[in-house]
Amino acid sequence: MLAAFFDDIRDHDLIVPRRLAARLRLPMSGLAKLAHVNRNTMTAKPQSPAIQAKLGQIAAVIARAAELSGDEGRAIIWFKHVPIVGFGKTAEELVEEGHADAVMWTLESMEQGVYA
Repeated sequence: MLAAFFDDIRDHDLIVPRRLAARLRLPMSGLAKLAHVNRNTMTAKPQSPAIQAKLGQIAAVIARAAELSGDEGRAIIWFKHVPIVGFGKTAEELVEEGHADAVMWTLESMEQGVYA
């Protein structure tokens, strides 16, 4: 399942912004906002190390959530719509604010049996 997710969003070793946006059901402007990059820059220079790092963080959160939920669709719904206890914000909102590390910590806690 996760291999298919990464295969679908990548072209060789690069994450393709349009493919990731499609998987997240976001417009390109929404993905750019989430990644804190200009939409035009993201489209024109997707191979930029900075852009790839931001997209990689987003993909890692979705992949980890999919591992825990057993389903990519559920992971995306959780990412976009379920507020995380203790933060009062969704994973999407936290990632947009630059707190992908807090989301990953939450996912690791959930795996250990902590309710989130």
